[in-house]
Amino acid sequence: MLEKWLKESNYTVILSGAGMSTESGLPDFRSANNGLWNAKDPGRIASTDALNDNVKEFIDFYRHRVIGLKECSPHKGYYILADWEKRGILKSIITQNVDGFHRLAGSENLSELHGNLQTLHCQECKEEFPSEGYLHGHIQCYCGGMLRPSVVLFGEMLPEQPLDFAAEESEKAELFIVLGSSLTVTPANQFPLIAKQNGAKLVIINMEPTEFDFYADEVIHDRKIGEVLEELDHAFQQRENEKS
Repeated sequence: MLEKWLKESNYTVILSGAGMSTESGLPDFRSANNGLWNAKDPGRIASTDALNDNVKEFIDFYRHRVIGLKECSPHKGYYILADWEKRGILKSIITQNVDGFHRLAGSENLSELHGNLQTLHCQECKEEFPSEGYLHGHIQCYCGGMLRPSVVLFGEMLPEQPLDFAAEESEKAELFIVLGSSLTVTPANQFPLIAKQNGAKLVIINMEPTEFDFYADEVIHDRKIGEVLEELDHAFQQRENEKS
């Protein structure tokens, strides 16, 4: 049914979560094997308090995250979504991820709810720098301010503009597809419900069941997101070739 709905929809919106990133080799936050928060207190190393009072450990943690980020790259699924946007198949993406892979792959109509680890910015003057700066000991701006990752830290509110954009896109959606999110984190898990309440078809593609599967019109488990997207894209390409 997903292929049919995708073909018929005039406004398709995607919400991507950690499952999209892990297929590129990045760890998630809470998995039993290699979750980032295993044996770590996020309030101690990834919070506004840590940025002010535990600077060395804060920078060391994010330096290692940047190293991991640079060792990975967007998988084919990201490029398929970017191509769909250019072809008008997809209207927008809402993402819970901070890896910046959607943007690197070419997606533009994008809400990064939790920011982007590809950049740093100055606490004082807000000037932006590539996150590689942390790898070379660049932790201070020319103005003297501290450089921090451009992500939402524990203790901070989500930025208003991406939130508003995500809510507006969810309301407009005719088809809303969740890619790799357990839908346990608020407010991101509210967007599929907003879409559903406004008449959208809801599809959830996630390795494990979610508490929101009950609301979905179609659920796909135990499948890699990249493989599902490749199959759908292949079907679209075939149809276009048949028409020409």
